[in-house]
Amino acid sequence: MGDRRRYRRFTLPGPSSSGRAAALLGRTPAAPGFWRSPVRGVRFTAVLGLVLLVGLTLLFVTGLLSYAAYNPDLNPVNDKTPDKGLLGFYLFAWPTGPHWLYRLTQGLHVTLGIVLVPVLLAKLWSVVPKLFALPPARSVGHALERLSLLLLVGGALFEFITGLLNIQLDYLFPGSFYPLHFYGAWVFFAAFLAHAGLRVPQAVRVLRSGGLSGNVPGDPLASPDPAPPTLSRRGALAVVGAGSAVLLVTSAGRSFDGPLRRIALLTPHGAAEPGPGPGGFQINKTAAAVGITAAETGEGWWLTVSGPAGDLRFTRDQLLAMDQHSAALPIACVEGWSTSDQWWRGVRLKDLAELAGYPRNPPGVLVESVQRSGPFRRAALRDNQVRDSRSLLALQVNGEDLTPDHGYPARIIVPAAPGVLNTKWVARLTFGEL
Repeated sequence: MGDRRRYRRFTLPGPSSSGRAAALLGRTPAAPGFWRSPVRGVRFTAVLGLVLLVGLTLLFVTGLLSYAAYNPDLNPVNDKTPDKGLLGFYLFAWPTGPHWLYRLTQGLHVTLGIVLVPVLLAKLWSVVPKLFALPPARSVGHALERLSLLLLVGGALFEFITGLLNIQLDYLFPGSFYPLHFYGAWVFFAAFLAHAGLRVPQAVRVLRSGGLSGNVPGDPLASPDPAPPTLSRRGALAVVGAGSAVLLVTSAGRSFDGPLRRIALLTPHGAAEPGPGPGGFQINKTAAAVGITAAETGEGWWLTVSGPAGDLRFTRDQLLAMDQHSAALPIACVEGWSTSDQWWRGVRLKDLAELAGYPRNPPGVLVESVQRSGPFRRAALRDNQVRDSRSLLALQVNGEDLTPDHGYPARIIVPAAPGVLNTKWVARLTFGEL
């Protein structure tokens, strides 16, 4: 037998598996050193958080007011959220005065939502390192806090994205905007309140402790290895503010006439542009867009008025022969645009209610349009809206007959109501308990 030679296997020294894991972790978003911007810090985040505290609270309140203005408890016509339960606790009879009320609340809601977009994005950017922090949960309490952040961030993105799409009339999301945005708002605001309760006292203490420069000891958002600064925190806040100012200038004009409207670049996509003449003011959808034909609104058209007196039919000439009343009222739409006061003329709803069999204290009314499709081809108005002397079945606007796009031969106009309740191309009015 020959000599047996034993060979020993030698390996070159190298990193251990734990070292390789640590090196790999250092190159991922979970590593504190991955995020190197010197702008990040609790002071920068605290400023943005306090702005959002005020802005989002106002946004939520004006959103609930818009919800109330739709009269959602008038079942089943206006109620697009039948399972709202306790979430409809605050609903009340939406007032008819001042006549510009909905124009103000919804214009503020939509414009503020647009203006807050840069602030929200900057706030999310400032805290993004914490979203990747490991371990995901150190305790039950920490797990609940992370879950609330998931609802907060997800809810905010959902509400802002669906709201912006609705402004542009781009319904890319599944389902109806109305219930999605309503229920999403409650989920988001619940998480927002929980987060604010935990973080606002801390944010106030941080801002009282000094200016924006420098880091708070133990700052969890500050980078341990910051990159060379290219922009100060004050400069970063100025950029965010400038972005919001640009969005304000290019969106607020939708609630006004004149030069501001001409630079409102975020006017709802697809809305017809105002033209010249008495009917030259903003509309949402044209008659052609919803399939209204001249045959449906021409000489063969009549209005059916129903109530205790039975079904009464009126031609347009018969309506014009009745006592005519005028009211200067705007059109204000949920997408945030509105018109200035237009001079409407027609028959008062309460006078039509009297013909229907309600000489005193007329009830609400169900309005039905010639329009065959659409979420609000049928709409209900409350009794206080019917009783207001400015609520009209309008036949003319600004001294001339309605145009087809403005609802010829007859449309509803009610003070302080959302535009969608000012039904166009009216075919039937049914007065009674709703």
